[in-house]
Amino acid sequence: MKTISANMTVIIMACEKASKSLIRDFGEIEKLQVSVKGPSDFVSSADIKVEKTLISELKKARPNYSFLSEEIGEIKAENTEYRWIIDPIDGTLNFLHGIPHFAISVALEKKNEIICGVIYDPIKNEMFLAEKEKGAYVNNQRLKVSSRKKLKDCLIFTGGPTFTSNERELSLDEYRKISKFLPSPLRKMGSAALDIAYVAAGRADGFFQRNLNYWDIAAGIIIVKEAGGFITDYSENSDSLNKRNILVTNSFINKDLVDLINS
Repeated sequence: MKTISANMTVIIMACEKASKSLIRDFGEIEKLQVSVKGPSDFVSSADIKVEKTLISELKKARPNYSFLSEEIGEIKAENTEYRWIIDPIDGTLNFLHGIPHFAISVALEKKNEIICGVIYDPIKNEMFLAEKEKGAYVNNQRLKVSSRKKLKDCLIFTGGPTFTSNERELSLDEYRKISKFLPSPLRKMGSAALDIAYVAAGRADGFFQRNLNYWDIAAGIIIVKEAGGFITDYSENSDSLNKRNILVTNSFINKDLVDLINS
């Protein structure tokens, strides 16, 4: 990216500072204190540490901006026009098991629209970023979604399957039905933010998942859009993206994947 805004510079510096403790903690997984948040959702001391660093750095640069973050929730500030959307570790379960596939995700919202965002993979040192009408990049290389037009040629990521149907994931039966129409099984990587970034990079052709939170996808929204992709719900609606069921594609396979999921 030739020129970046002051707000993007703030995000990049905050992510780089927060990543230092995250990388150290990743090397000492067994020493982390872990508490259970839900059936398959964990929070670690690393999560909280990263969130505190991000909020501190962002507040230092923009003291009047509001926040929405996974662990701490919503912080309303004097300026409600701008809001930081933070996921300190997207892929916490991977992190806690020593799997190097997780990311820090930070986006900036202006009047309910994402205007810039960063998804930073500190272990692979890949920083995916985008600003409105300025394109999407990873480590200064331009991102572009894939050009595959047929589902039979595509690689699709998802949040499933599970052995019992629930609101968050695919049921095993749904997984089998959808997989019949694809050249390879659906892939579950464990980080929605990186899944979306990989679609933007053309490494995957599509991604879908149920019951995601806004902080899971906020930075990905601008990155995949600026890379030429689509992000909608399962009804192809892109008007309100702080929804739960998300579909991300290279644009060519959007309708076919929507039809397949809904069938």
